[in-house]
Amino acid sequence: MSIERSADPAPTRLGKVVAASMAGTVVEWYEFFLYASAATLVFGSQFFPDTGNPLDGIIAAFLTYAVGFVARPLGGIVFGHFGDKYGRKYLLQVSILMVGIATFLMGCIPTFASVGYLAPVILVVLRFIQGFAVGGEWGGAVLLVGEHAPDRSRGFWSSWPQAGVPAGNLLATIVLLILSNAMPETSFLSWGWRIAFFASAVIVFIGWYIRTKITDAPIFKQAQAEMEQEKAKSYGVVEVFKRYPRGVFTAMGLRLAENVVYYLVVTFTITYLKIVVKTDTTEILGLMAIAHAVHFCSIPLWGKLTDIVGRRPVYAAGVIWTAAWGFYAYRMFETAIPGVIVLAIIMGLIGHGLMYSGQPAIMAEMFPTRMRYSGVSLGYQVTSLVAGSLAPIIATALLDRFGSSTPIAIYLLICCVITGAAVFAARETRGASLHAVDDEDHQRLAAEGLVAEQRRSIQEP
Repeated sequence: MSIERSADPAPTRLGKVVAASMAGTVVEWYEFFLYASAATLVFGSQFFPDTGNPLDGIIAAFLTYAVGFVARPLGGIVFGHFGDKYGRKYLLQVSILMVGIATFLMGCIPTFASVGYLAPVILVVLRFIQGFAVGGEWGGAVLLVGEHAPDRSRGFWSSWPQAGVPAGNLLATIVLLILSNAMPETSFLSWGWRIAFFASAVIVFIGWYIRTKITDAPIFKQAQAEMEQEKAKSYGVVEVFKRYPRGVFTAMGLRLAENVVYYLVVTFTITYLKIVVKTDTTEILGLMAIAHAVHFCSIPLWGKLTDIVGRRPVYAAGVIWTAAWGFYAYRMFETAIPGVIVLAIIMGLIGHGLMYSGQPAIMAEMFPTRMRYSGVSLGYQVTSLVAGSLAPIIATALLDRFGSSTPIAIYLLICCVITGAAVFAARETRGASLHAVDDEDHQRLAAEGLVAEQRRSIQEP
């Protein structure tokens, strides 16, 4: 018996879902990247001993930064499991509160000069909590939109939560820029930076409130009802790896170069400009703000392009663009000309956007609804352990060891080769029906005798 499908959602309803998803995403990534910026500008000198080499403190700060990435896969697993069971909406409300509390408390940490090594210990604990919550954020946010969106325009609509990442980064940069301009550098380093962390409490409440006003997609409610009736249907990490290993590993490969280049651009670039080029902190933040604004505006455009020409061609273009970026960008930075520097940053983010914009649609179309949260969270978050978390550390260490940007460019090129192979292995899913993905999954289970051959008819609202 066939299942009656719901019509495409009304634009107004879909717009509310996009707004709710983006509101939380902007908040959570504001806080996550506030830490990234502070790790370069503040934490190295405030929470670690002075060794005489400024790169030592920055590397130590980046190691605490990496702790958040270690926690993200764990958050993805836990939030994915319960998100597939209870719904995307409720887990997203929990994640935004967790990351908000952790970030606020970071603004309260005493310095190394006051409490010694207790300062970095507290920082690591709060960073872990922050990363755990962010690990559960992405999958829920993009699926909330992707599962509501029409098949023909899923790439465009689900790219908007992706645009929330540069929007959050832009917000964090602007706040730090205002604070660094409003007070002497000594005051900013000693206490002014804490204001940006305290301000997160207000932003978190707004994002949490908006998320209370939306509901899960009809396709999720349908899958939830079916799982209650057919107890043989399962969900979670084990089931994803058992049923869809190709999807998980392909998603991991797609993620590698995209994640590495982003953290090279938005995090390590600050280090390079500060230490090598000797650029003023305020000028660096201003240039980054311009680049983040361009990035925010471009991501939905690339998302729309994936609906027109396909997911794979756009992704492949981003891989090729990114593979070349490292070989010319650092030369552009070394000119010390603001216009040239910001152009190099923007070019790096263009390559990233070509890959990043289509990720929610590509990954959502790889997995059935009953395990989609777990599948996309695994593919997205596990890779961050060896990609985004290590990229600034590896780049800083290579710079310290060789005194040249060429090894960094080669490192990025290797990552692009791996991601290019994943693009080649991926299936083109432009316009794919999520209902068809669920039907195919059901047929596989029926062939194994785990569920009845016919799916029960469910009238979607």
